[in-house]
Formats: sequence, C-alpha cells, structure tokens
Amino acid sequence: MLRSRITGTGSSLPEKILTNSDLELMVETSDEWITSRTGIKQRRIASEGQFTSTFAVEASRRALEMSGIKAEELDLIILGTVTPDFPFPATACIVQHEIGAVNAAAFDLSAACSGFIYGLSIADKYIRTGEARKVLVIGAEVLSRVVDWTDRNTCILFGDGSGAAVIEACEGDTGLLSTHIFSNGSYWNTLYQPGCGNRNPATNRSVIDDRLCFIKMEGNDVFKHAVRAMEEAACTALAANGMTPSDVSLLIPHQANLRIIDATAKRLGITEEERLFVNLHNYGNTSSASIPISLDEANRSGRMKPGDIVLLDAFGGGFTYGSALMRW
Repeated sequence: MLRSRITGTGSSLPEKILTNSDLELMVETSDEWITSRTGIKQRRIASEGQFTSTFAVEASRRALEMSGIKAEELDLIILGTVTPDFPFPATACIVQHEIGAVNAAAFDLSAACSGFIYGLSIADKYIRTGEARKVLVIGAEVLSRVVDWTDRNTCILFGDGSGAAVIEACEGDTGLLSTHIFSNGSYWNTLYQPGCGNRNPATNRSVIDDRLCFIKMEGNDVFKHAVRAMEEAACTALAANGMTPSDVSLLIPHQANLRIIDATAKRLGITEEERLFVNLHNYGNTSSASIPISLDEANRSGRMKPGDIVLLDAFGGGFTYGSALMRW
C-alpha cells in the first residue's frame, strides 16, 4: 500500500532570546505571571534582516540533508504561514529558489497554527494519488513583527522560527496512517490580524492609530474552543485507525499554552511525561512552525522509535484544527 512517510526533519530558530525578565522591562508583567498562565519562559525573536523565508530555507536544508534527497528531486513545496515575506509572491517560491528545487511547484497556505498539519494533509493526498513522490512541507513564522509589544496579553505568547519535513512515497505499514483537517469560521474574529488586508489596508490612518496590524485575541474563548477541538481532532484520527489513546507512543500538540496542552492531554489520558512532547517554555507559540519544530526536536533527540505511534494535534485562528497519525 502506498503511503507517505517522513524521511527528514529540520528546524531553524533565531539566536536572539527574549526572556520573561526582558518583558518585565517592556510591559506591566512578571515572570511569575507569564509562567503560571502560559508555561512560557522565553521565546526567540528574529533580528533585523531575518525574515520568514530565512528560517524556512534553513529548516528545509536541514530536513533535506537528513532525508538524503536533493532539492531538485522535490515535486512540491507547501509552506504554512500567516507572516509571509510579502503578500505575494508566495514565500514558498522564495524557498524554492534559495534551495534550488527547480522541479517543484510551490505555494503558501494560511491556516494559522494548524498550517503544518494542513500542509501535511495535502502532501499525503498528492502522494497517495501518485501525483507526487517527494514533498517538502514547512511551517514558518516571524510573529514578532505582528505582535503589539504594548499589549501584555498577547506579546508574551509568540515567537519566531521554522520547522520542515520531507515527505516521500513508500510501501509498507510505516508512515502517515491518516490526516484530518477541520475549520469553524464562526469564530474568525476571535483570533486574527484585522489590519493590512483589503478590509483595513495599511493606507488607512486608523490601521496605525488603532494598531490594527497587530494580533488581536480573545484569550478565554480561544482556550475553551482549543481544548475541545484538539480533543475532537485527536479522537477522530484514532477512531479512523481503530486505535485508542493507549496506543499512542508520543503526542505532539501545538505549543500554544501549557494549560491548553495539559487540558487536552488530560482529556485524552496521555499525561505521562514520556508520552507528551512539550517545548513551549523555550520558544513560545510559533504558530504553524510549532509542530514541525517539535517534531524535529523529538526526532533528533530519539523520542520516537521505529514502530511508535505518533499523534500530531493542532488548533489555530480561523478557527482551524487538525490531526495526523503516523507509525514512525
């Protein structure tokens, strides 16, 4: 049976670290307040001259190196981001050029924090239908440039970086078992960036005065829906494959907030430290980059062994949410 299998992972993060102590000097907050409410201790921030493509290119090169394939062998590049280098062209096209993937089609997709799983789902369909053999899926963000650094409720949450995975066609019982993607547009304005699109273009003075180019979030509503949606997405993937949470070797959830992670894990009954991957404390919420960065760290640190059942689970603005189940 033809399946999709991850054969290489990579990640790239800025060197600059912004700690909770640093934020104490910027807004009215404290390390204790941030840690107790989010679980975040620090986040990485892009420097001047670094862009979403900067980190996407480096993560992609590392994933290709691990997979052992050349960039020109790629058939498709899918990049999930809500902070592209430009409105157009797609940042994926910049990545294609920089890594030399001359034979690959390339496009961006916007699904916020679910972006990597959406991309993985599309890659899986292309491979299962025989339309592609080798696909590069990337999640990359520079959220620090759309964060309001005067808003203590949101500026403490987000960080920059990228993760990538090479997906190849394979035979056998290893690889992606299934992917599942969902959305609920009823809550589009609960987590969004209201300005700099064509509803509120950057030429409108209100965009600057009202700080509309920055992330706006209703935190309590997001928390409530995130936990329910991530539970639903995870259970859907398990049921589709005749499995239960006890079969999962490692759960890699979107790293948004430790309370969301803990609540989701508790509902699924996957609370053991060795079965739950968390790196939120180091990077904050990197949106679409969150899961591929975590996947790369888990892979390179030996957290996943051949035959392990790995569950990816995400939720983001839109609302979007989704899951992917694989046998490593």
